[in-house]
Amino acid sequence: MLRCVHLNILNLFTVSWFLYLVRTADNTLYTGITTDVERRFVEHQTGKGAKALRGKGELRLAFSAHVGDRSLALRLEYRIKQLTKRQKERLVAGDGSFEALRESLIKSD
Repeated sequence: MLRCVHLNILNLFTVSWFLYLVRTADNTLYTGITTDVERRFVEHQTGKGAKALRGKGELRLAFSAHVGDRSLALRLEYRIKQLTKRQKERLVAGDGSFEALRESLIKSD
């Protein structure tokens, strides 16, 4: 039993995390993090994900990127949620702002 717990703790440090943005039918961008983007997006589509997306009509995955560990994913999620809609749209368009933000948070460690 102790061995299983030990392996689960090790998995916390080796799991890759992703940041994603989902676009709703009214063009709102929802930001989240997960270890499995495809699974999480299906959860959102079937109403089993975030309450903020329930009843929002058709959902589309607008952006996803590998970010590394959970700590960095949480910090990126927070920072992106603070961005304006225009800034989020530029990020989705791939203007390099995501990479710059990610690098700035890595360097601040």
